[in-house]
Amino acid sequence: MNKYELALVLNAKLEDEPRAAAVEKVKEYIARFGGTVTNIDEWGKRRLAYEVQKMREGFYYFIQFESDSTCPNELEHRVRIMEPVIRYLIVKQEA
Repeated sequence: MNKYELALVLNAKLEDEPRAAAVEKVKEYIARFGGTVTNIDEWGKRRLAYEVQKMREGFYYFIQFESDSTCPNELEHRVRIMEPVIRYLIVKQEA
């Protein structure tokens, strides 16, 4: 099992419920593809480094998970088309 971290930036205009639902959906995707979430770090609303889709702020989440090497690719395909997601990045953590 490899360790990965998903950096997720969600639309700042989302209310609490849809935002929590989006994070829950990402957790379900990780579990569906054989991974286990080890930690979720919520940074809250932060200013973006540059304007993205005419937005200047977003909600930041950092999700650490363990999985085999196929999970990040499958997860990326699903996260890419999620409506509330502004930006995302999956990186492999060193052991």
